[in-house]
Amino acid sequence: MAESFAQEAVSRRILRSETVLVLALSLGASGVSALISFVGSLTKPGGLKEQAATLNSSYAPGRPWLDLAWQLFGITTALVPVALVAHLLMREGTGLRAIGFDRTGPWADLGRGTMVAAGIGSAGLAFYLVARAAGFNLTVVPESLPDVWWKFPVLILSALQNSVVEEVIVVGYLLRRIGQLGWTPMAALVASSVLRGSYHLYQGIGGFIGNMVMGVVFVLLYRRWGRVGPLVAAHALLDIGAFVGYALLAGKVGWLPTP
Repeated sequence: MAESFAQEAVSRRILRSETVLVLALSLGASGVSALISFVGSLTKPGGLKEQAATLNSSYAPGRPWLDLAWQLFGITTALVPVALVAHLLMREGTGLRAIGFDRTGPWADLGRGTMVAAGIGSAGLAFYLVARAAGFNLTVVPESLPDVWWKFPVLILSALQNSVVEEVIVVGYLLRRIGQLGWTPMAALVASSVLRGSYHLYQGIGGFIGNMVMGVVFVLLYRRWGRVGPLVAAHALLDIGAFVGYALLAGKVGWLPTP
């Protein structure tokens, strides 16, 4: 009996360390970075809405091929933590199918994701505009890439990368691990949602609150469906709409803020 308790304690300690390391290599580190960035914005002269947060920018201005290489490098390396999660889950004998990120029912996932994106997209845009007007948010610039042939493919790839990383790690993996560690469902929901809000804090208080609310919705949907597939689809559609929409509309419509 004592040996069994000792093995369980070791197992829980390993799971706890594993979770901390995965987050430290991915979105947990992004949360700390976003906090530092937010403090910098708060202490900078001028209001938050007079400052800009750029999401997709050039790595090598004036050198399109080198810029493309850096863009693809950044997108690819950002997916490494997802590969690590897949490896860790595979050691359990399950893999990513344990969190519903597989090719089972792709059209159902896309259909659900489309409905979620349609509901969240308009509300999210309205909340951003209000938060910025109230001075709680920076001006978010979804893209400032040069007008080259690979601009839109890279924006779409960036959106896909964001959606896979965030939903696999912050919803599927994190909820599974902290559930195994004995956290209550409410504590798990709060942890996942606050984490999602934290790495968007560089956008301002509005970015933090808006994404935290989105995190609550996504956790509840994940528990209902048992799959992150629809959430990945929804997130990808939201980001594609934001990135590509901004590229097409910035400076052409009066309601869309620009720096």
